[in-house]
Amino acid sequence: MRDFLIAPSLLSADFAHLADEVRDVTAAGADWLHLDAMDNHYVPNLTVGPCVCAAIRPHANVPLDVHLMTTPVDALVVPFAQAGASLISFHPEASLHVHRTLELIQASGARAGLALNPATPLTVLDHVIDQLDVVLVMSVNPGFGGQAFIPATLAKLRLVRERVDAAMQRTGRRLLVEVDGGVKASNIAQIAEAGADVFVAGSAVFGASDYAQAIGALRGALGQQEREGAVMAR
Repeated sequence: MRDFLIAPSLLSADFAHLADEVRDVTAAGADWLHLDAMDNHYVPNLTVGPCVCAAIRPHANVPLDVHLMTTPVDALVVPFAQAGASLISFHPEASLHVHRTLELIQASGARAGLALNPATPLTVLDHVIDQLDVVLVMSVNPGFGGQAFIPATLAKLRLVRERVDAAMQRTGRRLLVEVDGGVKASNIAQIAEAGADVFVAGSAVFGASDYAQAIGALRGALGQQEREGAVMAR
């Protein structure tokens, strides 16, 4: 039975009260906090940099999961790691040397993730999967919160799960599958069944009036999926 982690996306939080949002959502039961760094070059949006990561770090008692949607990548790795990022993911299209970027992230003291856009082929994993800590599967095109989940992601997730399970069996290392985009209580069980371990939820959490209730609804849907899976396994 896999452990499931809920990672609310701060992209959907109230930036005018960001420290309060961080404290409130972690108190509500978040496992990770997902922080999207966008540069208005790799994606058509501009969000936050390492200074914001450093500012919220004292208010977060859970891992900070930084998703770099930037190009170039390497120049931001060390500043984000020094700012308190626990995990740093990036897109292979944005790095000139993917293996070198992964090494830089891990040498900086963070765990390393590779983010796959909806149209990114899985062959990018072929020669680096044994070095990864997380495979982040985008279920929307990156750049904006509040988008609808792309159904074709489920088939892609199953293929990623096969590769990840094979890598873990080969290396003995833990490797997580993370999904970002359009995750909500009505589809999270399907996403888990397809192979996800970590669920990035933005508007599904921060769009609710009660964060604990929203996270509880996500966990409840996952619990239902777990029970059904356990029954089928017997």
